[in-house]
Amino acid sequence: MSSIYVYAIGFVAQLFFSARILIQWIMSERARHVLSPTLFWVFSLLGSYLLCLYGWLRTDFSIVLGQFVSYYIYMWNLRAKGVLSRLPWLVTAVLLLTPIAAIAWVSQDAAGFVRDFLCNEEIPWWMVCWGSIGQLVFTLRFVYQFVYSRHRGESVLPAGFWIMSLTGSLLIVSYGVARLDPVLILGQSFGLVAYSRNLWIGTREKRSQQPLVK
Repeated sequence: MSSIYVYAIGFVAQLFFSARILIQWIMSERARHVLSPTLFWVFSLLGSYLLCLYGWLRTDFSIVLGQFVSYYIYMWNLRAKGVLSRLPWLVTAVLLLTPIAAIAWVSQDAAGFVRDFLCNEEIPWWMVCWGSIGQLVFTLRFVYQFVYSRHRGESVLPAGFWIMSLTGSLLIVSYGVARLDPVLILGQSFGLVAYSRNLWIGTREKRSQQPLVK
């Protein structure tokens, strides 16, 4: 596939990710506290689909890894928001089974996957490890969010989520620079501002809830 089309897929994926952050940011500013809107998770799932495809076409293991880890957490949040129950059963089944089908397909040629994604001469080992660490930190924020939300009994975005977002995003930007990947650089750069702002909003809200000491 032409590199133009590959980059187009990546930029559309990042457009979904940027849109989710922008919507969440605007709604949180208006409410004066950090929100977890439904559209955030809808756009997350759509972006994950496309970015995973982009990573596959770029034979970039770290991108594919990051999307696989977070995919079902997006699904859980959509379930918590009541979205999945309103979808046709066929759509829900496709969403649930897509990663499983992908793993089954890859397992038919595991040696080829290792050769193309883990032993790729264009991406040295140190770069694969660096990018994977960034993606894992960035993705594990959703594991943290999942555990926190399960404990609270509702879908929320705590302060720790934004701290991990900032850390992972900085690592991914540096990886994108090393890979000369404009999709990663532009997509993550926008998020840095929103993550910082959400962390500030959450800190301000927490301080406002503390009783005044006389």
